Amino acid sequence: MIIFKRLNFGYGKKDQEMSGEEEYNSLEKEEAVSKYKSEELTNTLSTNSLTKEKFNVTPWEVEGDVDYTKLIERFGTFSINESIINMIKHITGEIHPFIKNRFFFSHRDLDWVLGEYEKGNKFYLYTGRGPSGKVHLGHLLPWVFTKYLQDKFDVKLIFQITDDEKFLFNEDSNFNLIQKFTFENILDIIAMGFDPKKTRIIVNTRDIKYLYPLSTEIAKRITFSTAKAVFGFTNSTNIGMIGFPPIQGAPCFLPSLIEKRPTPVLIPAAIDQDPYWRMTRDLAEKLGYPKPAQIHSKFIPGLASGGKMSSSKPDTALFTVDDSEIIEKKVKNTYTGGQPTVALQRKLGGNANNCPVYWYLNYLFDNEKESQERYYACTSGNLLCGECKSDMIKKVKPFMADIQFKRKKAQDMISKFTIDGKELDDKINIKFE
Repeated sequence: MIIFKRLNFGYGKKDQEMSGEEEYNSLEKEEAVSKYKSEELTNTLSTNSLTKEKFNVTPWEVEGDVDYTKLIERFGTFSINESIINMIKHITGEIHPFIKNRFFFSHRDLDWVLGEYEKGNKFYLYTGRGPSGKVHLGHLLPWVFTKYLQDKFDVKLIFQITDDEKFLFNEDSNFNLIQKFTFENILDIIAMGFDPKKTRIIVNTRDIKYLYPLSTEIAKRITFSTAKAVFGFTNSTNIGMIGFPPIQGAPCFLPSLIEKRPTPVLIPAAIDQDPYWRMTRDLAEKLGYPKPAQIHSKFIPGLASGGKMSSSKPDTALFTVDDSEIIEKKVKNTYTGGQPTVALQRKLGGNANNCPVYWYLNYLFDNEKESQERYYACTSGNLLCGECKSDMIKKVKPFMADIQFKRKKAQDMISKFTIDGKELDDKINIKFE
């Protein structure tokens, strides 16, 4: 019998043991099964399936100007419609700006999770971070929304750090550097203000014992043929990457073991991670767990034209550790949707839809009315790019300064968020009696 240790979401309590076999062989699927029974893994987006389009989206790379309508069709997800928005408003009494402005635009089974919540069956939140570099503004937006969901619905969160994936994906990666980024990224996560009593951070290489039994169950049911179809793996892909997807899928089912009952899971994340969850959803019923639901965000653009903000392109990203002068310099050098000259801008207007500065302000800082007014002023030629950049600088600098202040405080809080209540420690202590 496989024994799972229960994650400690309290303080001063010893880990409790529970059986991974309890109750799950005979779970009733009535509440767990999504209404979308027709989904097939063969329809899942593979790495090369968008080559005929002008953009490409995979779990590891986003290139070009993404057409989100076409992406929904390719991934087989569902738009967040008015019916779901009304469900959210009925439960919370409000609609978050990220839903209003469609930054979160797509989902799988969000309506089912909300329905379960109304019945008293609370969901868990699950999201993650691959520590390939410093955290930038694009990473923060889904975290801001995740914190909102945790606070508004009063639910627990599992935050996975996929340090193994980042080491395996890049053949030039250095594990010591990844460990450094892991520590730094965790400070950013804590700085977001997640509830330490309801949040546990799992670092894959550190906490694999919590994930491995479940990941083995998942791995046993995935063929190499399926993995190639979903992720585009080839004969030259290292076997570590081929074996990684079940580890990322494991936290989808961990809450059911923690709570000793079938527990819904909602994953707020950018849509490029969807292939992992699509594969996991296909296996959920076979393993006796509810299918993980998802709510997908768009990508925040980089400071250059096309693609998403990326840690691998430091000049085009605003990092949480950037000082005030660097932030101002980067914003001033940002690509915009403006015309080449002031005269043409006044005459033709700018292209707000293609302007990163407009979208940063829209998503993070402007309210609905301010954003509408900014859009009209830009496209009518009554607003110049320098004015928007100035607004961005005034708003993003204190925003980042607040995060940097909270990062310093977070250094003394790490043990409150780890599974075992201990500090991060990379020492290996092997003893022979």
